[in-house]
Amino acid sequence: MTIRWDELRIPVMAAPMFIVSNLNLIIGACRAGVIGAFPSANPRAPESLDSWLTAIREAERKSLDMGEPFAPFCVNLLASSAVDPARRREVLATVRRHRAPLILTNMGDPREVVEAAHEWGGLVLHDVTTIRHAEKAIEAGADGLMLVCAGAGGHAGTLSPFAFLPQVRRFFDGPIMLAGGIADGNGIAAALALGADLVVMGTRFIATVESGTFDGHKDMLVSSRSEDVLFTDAIAGLPASFLKPSMVAAGLDPDDLPRPLGQHRPNLPAGVKPWKTVWSGGHSTGLVTDIPPVEAVVERLAAEFDAARDPQDWRAGLMRSLKKL
Repeated sequence: MTIRWDELRIPVMAAPMFIVSNLNLIIGACRAGVIGAFPSANPRAPESLDSWLTAIREAERKSLDMGEPFAPFCVNLLASSAVDPARRREVLATVRRHRAPLILTNMGDPREVVEAAHEWGGLVLHDVTTIRHAEKAIEAGADGLMLVCAGAGGHAGTLSPFAFLPQVRRFFDGPIMLAGGIADGNGIAAALALGADLVVMGTRFIATVESGTFDGHKDMLVSSRSEDVLFTDAIAGLPASFLKPSMVAAGLDPDDLPRPLGQHRPNLPAGVKPWKTVWSGGHSTGLVTDIPPVEAVVERLAAEFDAARDPQDWRAGLMRSLKKL
């Protein structure tokens, strides 16, 4: 299988996000020329992962038949040993049938996924937040890495990209995605200058017409600033970035949140749920000022990026990293 990297208009992936990454956002992103990604658990009954992948492949076929671009898509899989093994095998078998070009794994050992994906020519990148996690992912055979840095929405890291990425580049010359606080073309150019090949944006794509989240969430991102983002383990049971105004709206005091009962076990009042009633956002919420269609977001990013850097430069860098595989 050949991954059509030339279909990318800019080196960006719309992050895989719970609730947010629906079919409209995924397909809209791919058609606009950026990687569309989603967690494998996002399809909800009566829909299924198989039906989503079928729809994406059909949209891809129609676009290509019409001579229009369709960037690669990415499926986010949990590699954690906590996931039921039978369920993990079922999900992987579905992804295998559709020959997903890109897979992003997180939380655990990606070896099983890497071995399977290489059978059909897919690439596996692993989500990491520390140097040690990066080393372990490489040891497990991951083709690339997504470095999640301070300022990212949702489950984020705490390392500065200015320190994290150069350290990883000392021992890894394969493809690297950088995530955390990036929402404009200047940020994309800065990430590539640091040594990244691709950029991952979540918060910017939450506030789009196609996004599957609540309208109130989108509006809150527009009205919020970076200081309205709180990195805490109280909401989801693991450290993650959430919007303080959504905490207040849910009856919580951001300065006095209930301590979680344990990992993945928040201690929230009845009816208060992470992602659904308490909404996520990264530091780049301060750069979000509107809620346009995905295509318009990509058009704007491309114009900003082109003004900040030679638009062809990044392709050469990405190809160099891919050749290391």
